[in-house]
Amino acid sequence: MKIAVVGTGYVGLVTGTCLAEVGMEVTCIDIDQKKIDNLKQGILPIYEPGLEEMVLRNTEKGRLQFSTNLAESIQDADVAFIAVGTPPGEDGSADLKYVLGVAREIGRNMNNYMVVVTKSTVPVGTANKVRAALEDELSARGKAFDFDVASNPEFLKEGAAIEDFLKPDRIVIGVESEKAEGIMSKVYKPFLLNGHPIIFMDIPSAEMTKYAANSMLATKISFMNDIANLCEIMGADVNMVRKGIGSDARIGNKFIYPGIGYGGSCFPKDVKALIKTAADNGYQMQILESVESVNENQKSVLFNKIKKHFGGDLAGKTFALWGLSFKPKTDDMREAPSLVIIEKLLAEGCKVKAYDPVAMKEAQHIIGDKIEYANDQNEALVDADALLIVTEWPEFRSPNFKVVGKLMRDKVIFDGRNIYDTKEMQDAGFTYYGIGVKPYYHSTVEIA
Repeated sequence: MKIAVVGTGYVGLVTGTCLAEVGMEVTCIDIDQKKIDNLKQGILPIYEPGLEEMVLRNTEKGRLQFSTNLAESIQDADVAFIAVGTPPGEDGSADLKYVLGVAREIGRNMNNYMVVVTKSTVPVGTANKVRAALEDELSARGKAFDFDVASNPEFLKEGAAIEDFLKPDRIVIGVESEKAEGIMSKVYKPFLLNGHPIIFMDIPSAEMTKYAANSMLATKISFMNDIANLCEIMGADVNMVRKGIGSDARIGNKFIYPGIGYGGSCFPKDVKALIKTAADNGYQMQILESVESVNENQKSVLFNKIKKHFGGDLAGKTFALWGLSFKPKTDDMREAPSLVIIEKLLAEGCKVKAYDPVAMKEAQHIIGDKIEYANDQNEALVDADALLIVTEWPEFRSPNFKVVGKLMRDKVIFDGRNIYDTKEMQDAGFTYYGIGVKPYYHSTVEIA
């Protein structure tokens, strides 16, 4: 099959590369000439484990190509995926100008039947707008090519996107014709050999499924953060509570880990967009409004603990940050809790020294030289008044605490991801703060 993927961001690049991996002829298209030139040389715009090797392999085999010429790339294509950004507007709504711009360009250049698929995360009703844009352009050309529009939301986890695409939990596709269903079945047949389900439905339901899925996961995260905050007040241990409720099959043990809030490109944007979609249609998403509020407050929880520990005076203090990206195995800094924490520390006159295995370059683009960037995790600790665990990278899980303590000015850890336990910190002689657990004060006098 011949596939065109418009957009070489996270979703487009992973989609195009994985389709090429199973033998399809794929062209990924972008208007950014520099990005396309880099991709042709194997230089990727994002970090995702395993993606670079797969891009190089399929480029060398000739199955994966990159281009800025959409008109040429969609000629004789069976399917064109639209995978461009839908950035949130100030009111939280998804901005569809890039999606509809691509649809119009496809309409201006298509010369045969094809299925035009929205892969971008888009609000319910977007497919109708895509169809109208295609029809308008074809009408202006005096052409009457047949086409179908479909919705195929992505469910890729950053850091595990390749595995998610090649071995999906489910594939959701919204279609309006048997012909489109048949073509999309052919596209995804290589990924169904191990019994992974493909679920066909109407297009509005497919569009809603993406938002509902991410909003449900965001809800679980905010709920557990709310419970964690109450646990601290009541003297309970959220880690024990999590195990107690996670063993219930109706609840499950995924996405019930407390922390310092969710971030990234999906959850914050999709929650806002669903709230706005509901409001535009006269309905209030009360739970999601609370989910969003809890999450914003949670990003400040670690800073509030820091300020309380130091008696409100942070001026001149030095803080080591381990982790900058919003989650491990990605360099994505969008809506990252680290940005909120850093901003608050800098406002108090603090010095911040940070280390992240892959997100340093991206952080520098956003933060600039306002903070110091360490070459490794131990360098960040030198003369630090406290260590902040912001992202739960695996290499942070079992440090040499003797070395950590010697490098720091004071043995204090604020663990925003609960990767250590109180007993471990007690044995190592640290004052320790987690999320939803009773603090351990390594002092003869407890701090009020």
